[in-house]
Amino acid sequence: MSDARIRAPELPADLQWFNTSRPLRLEELRGRVVLLDFWTYCCINCMHVLSDLKFLEEKYGERLAVIGLHSPKFPNERVGAQLQKAINRYHIRHPVAHDPRFQVWRSYAIKAWPSILVIDAEGHAVGVMRGEGRRQQLDELIGKLLGEAERKGLQPHGRLPLRMQPEERASLSFPGKVYATEHALYIADTGRNRILETYHDGTIRRVFGSNTAGFLDGNQQEAAFDSPQGMVRVDDFLFVADTGNHAIRRIQLKHGEVETFAGTGEQGRYVGSYFDKPREAPLNSPWDLAYADGVLYVAMAGQHQVWAFQLARRTLEVLAGSGREDLVDGALSSAALAQPSGLAMGEGKLYLADAETSAIRVIDLEPGMVRTLVGKGLFEFGDVDGAGTEARLQHPLGLYLDEARNCLWISDTYNSKIKAMALSSNKVSSMGLSLPLNEPGGLHGVGDSLFVADTNHHRILRIDLKQAQAEILDIHE
Repeated sequence: MSDARIRAPELPADLQWFNTSRPLRLEELRGRVVLLDFWTYCCINCMHVLSDLKFLEEKYGERLAVIGLHSPKFPNERVGAQLQKAINRYHIRHPVAHDPRFQVWRSYAIKAWPSILVIDAEGHAVGVMRGEGRRQQLDELIGKLLGEAERKGLQPHGRLPLRMQPEERASLSFPGKVYATEHALYIADTGRNRILETYHDGTIRRVFGSNTAGFLDGNQQEAAFDSPQGMVRVDDFLFVADTGNHAIRRIQLKHGEVETFAGTGEQGRYVGSYFDKPREAPLNSPWDLAYADGVLYVAMAGQHQVWAFQLARRTLEVLAGSGREDLVDGALSSAALAQPSGLAMGEGKLYLADAETSAIRVIDLEPGMVRTLVGKGLFEFGDVDGAGTEARLQHPLGLYLDEARNCLWISDTYNSKIKAMALSSNKVSSMGLSLPLNEPGGLHGVGDSLFVADTNHHRILRIDLKQAQAEILDIHE
């Protein structure tokens, strides 16, 4: 942090604002410490910062003003309506200014997501903290700056003009992933922190989770999840990537009991590569799961890696990814992944949707190598059908391996499309649907039915693959 006292440049007048009844100006926030959070809603590191900001907002109240400066990476994120969905999905309660032209980013010479710029109570830019995991540093600095403001007699004037735009009530809230078996459909109702077990027609059989975010084992009504995502069934257990709790949970389907299988409930950051006590392993935003031959595979989105859980031995280890966010093929330990968010298991191959590189990658388990099937790099994205490197996706989050059709179905999330990649040629083609999608987060199938979590529409679709027709499931008791 710098000691220089430079007046923070005023915010442009033409920004689009959210969570407030009117545009804000830094001048009116004198007397408060101000945090400008430069973020983009696709970024897992930016998501992690939100919990720190919430902690600081609750601690300091009206003496602190947090403003999210949304500087979008992907074209889809430049659309204000999509940003509003993300704000609601992440339960953001502070004002957010949309900066698709990067005006504020450039005026403050920001270099990377996430970055938090600190402004003192007199309106001076104190410095920038880059990256996540800065809660303690921010807490100490805010306390120091507020102490200086109090000695100078500086006080905030009035309250922030907050005004939310909540989602309309629906049977689901931002469902993230689905998992289908012959007789059941499991839905991660992510926005309500619960797992639904339904029939294929949407009739609810059981609900796991109390609807309130938390980290609690117990029976199906008492247990608590936090933003659950991917699921996979292994014998009589449903394993769940409990993303917000940085944990793997396990539901005993015969009795409905929920237990923690791995993770502490707190985010971990690169503290080891092998754990023989999984309940003490510090996980980092597990987003999806896959299973084969006694191994549970985990897409560890927050650490840009894939982990492997040997269920019989109860050991957990890093399988692939150096931890550096990038697109680099090669040996498991040196390959670079970028926010893997979807998994699908084939014969000796683990396919992954590498969200931040808009890529489809594959891990050949026997030689231990990572290869890229679709995608070029962190800033190569689009909406282009074609074979291999000719194709372009935009932040895909879900995969389903359809052995009968010898293809991968892809949730091309930020293009709001479902696409198929032929395994024989890596050719990607878009599926034409009569029902529009909005950022589908996951998909899974059984027989001729493909179930899709149409996340921002708060619904599940069933696609008849023979007829290429979609219907909305009526989720009901």
